[in-house]
This record gives sequence, structure tokens and C-alpha cells, in this order.
Amino acid sequence: MPKYRNALPQLNGRPMLTDGGLETTLVFIQGIDLPYFAAFDLLRTSEGAEIIKEYYAPYARLALETGTGFVLASPTWRASKDWGDKLGYSAKALDQTNRDAIGLLAEIRGRFETPAHPFVLSGDMGPRGDGYDPSVKMTAEEAEAYHAAQIGTFADTEADMVTVLTLNYVEEAIGIARAAAAVDMPAAISFTVETDGRLPTGQPLGEAIEQVDAETGGSAAYFMINCAHPTHFEQTVAADEPWKRRVRGLRANASRLSHHELDNSVELDSGDPAELGRQYKALRGHLPNLTVFGGCCGTDHRHVGEIARHLDV
Repeated sequence: MPKYRNALPQLNGRPMLTDGGLETTLVFIQGIDLPYFAAFDLLRTSEGAEIIKEYYAPYARLALETGTGFVLASPTWRASKDWGDKLGYSAKALDQTNRDAIGLLAEIRGRFETPAHPFVLSGDMGPRGDGYDPSVKMTAEEAEAYHAAQIGTFADTEADMVTVLTLNYVEEAIGIARAAAAVDMPAAISFTVETDGRLPTGQPLGEAIEQVDAETGGSAAYFMINCAHPTHFEQTVAADEPWKRRVRGLRANASRLSHHELDNSVELDSGDPAELGRQYKALRGHLPNLTVFGGCCGTDHRHVGEIARHLDV
């Protein structure tokens, strides 16, 4: 049974850590081949599952050491139909892989969680297409139909919520929010932005958040920003705008590189963990409802540790 689905601690002001850049850690630090950046494919084998478990361990220990909770995010960013097709997964096999991923998270929660440190299980999702390129878009109705399968699978597990990362246009976000609401699943909607603080479509971040809320009855549990360096959106969140109260999570890149530069990079840019921690502290001053803190491309447990230290969570 889901433990926190009806009472997510991060919605009540509880500081929660989450992990960093899973895929970049596996590829660039551990030297693991991940076709299509699909970490879920490691769950094919027991050895791969152990790699995933060990990846989360230092983050889980950080949550215990800092007195926070933890959003334990599944390695399923690519585990939807189109990406599964590329890797030879049938619909049945993909469904089982998403279930197995949540089962693995439940094992990790059983190992680390204490009454003082809640561990929320999140079924993580990604965009249907390229997270950096919105040139191929769906309507909101198409997005709802496409993502309903993965969301429905998560709703039938111990997952407490779903989190969709690296969205780059608003219609896909609307469809996902609707699909999650249809099965009473709390959803965190995370947009990525370019170096100018706007979505890759050119739409202002605040306008996108307001549009999702307007067209879904505010059904998303909260919004996040991920896969962008703090300097890319610090000015965007500096103004006093009502939409900022809906932003509860940050998973920023350590690298200042643009999406285009990251796409063409053959080396990991891990930035400066201490600097990233200071930047999160500054951003928290502009985003008063932030409760979920983690990283994205180029980050690992060192970055999340510095974030926790600077925020004194």
C-alpha cells in the first residue's frame, strides 16, 4: 500500500532531499553503457539492480545525517512506450519494469527510513521525445493518452507520487497532470529552461506554470525546475509573482553549459559543489515554498551534501 500518497510530507513544509544526476553518474563516473540514457534497462539483471541500489545509498545516508526526509526517485525517466520500443521492450515487459523499479525503491526505503526521516517513493517519468528539443510536440490530449500507461502502472504500486522531469513544452505537462489526476496520483511537474530562463519553446516559465494550473484545475501537487544551472533562471524567479508559490522543488545542473553544449559534450562537467550549494541558498530566498532539493546533470551526492549544508535543512 502507498504510504504517503494522501499526505506528502513535502507539501507540509518538510525539507526533503532527492538524488542527483543518475544517468550522468552511471555513464561518466561509473563508465556504464546506457543506450538512450535509459537507466531502467539495468533492472534486466540482478547485477544491474544492485548498481541502482548502491547509487541511492549515499543520498539516503545524507537524509539521515541531515535530519531531512528523502524523495526516492525511480530510475524510469525513459521507461515509457517509445523509448521501450527502441530497447525492445513489449508493453507487458515495460509495465513489469516500472513495477520492479518501485519494488526496488521499497526495498531501499525499508533499509533506511526511520519515523523521523520519511522516504517518499516517486515514480519518475520523462518526456516522450528529446528533453532539450520541443520540435516534435503532442497536444494535451495526445500527451494524456501516451503517459497514462506509465502513470497507471505507478498508481497500482506502492509509489506515493509521480514526478515528470525535463519537460520542455506546456501541452505535455497538461496531459500528464490530467492523466495523474484521473487515477488520483499526486504529480510533480518539472520544466527545464534555456539560458534565458524560458522554456525551449520560448514560453516564460511562470506563464507555463499558470497555464498548466488553469487547464487542469490546479491538479498538480507542485512544480519543479530541473536540468538547468541556477544562473539560467535566477532572474526569472527574482520577481514577486504568485506562480512562484507553486514551485517546491529544484534539481539544477552543476554545469553552466547550455542544453546544446551539454548534448555535444563528451566529458562530464561537474561544476563546483560548494558554489551550487550557495546558489541554492540564494534561490530559496526567491522561492519560499521550496522543500525538495536535489540535482540533475553532472551532480552527485557531493553536490546534494553541499546543498543541504548551505540550506541548513
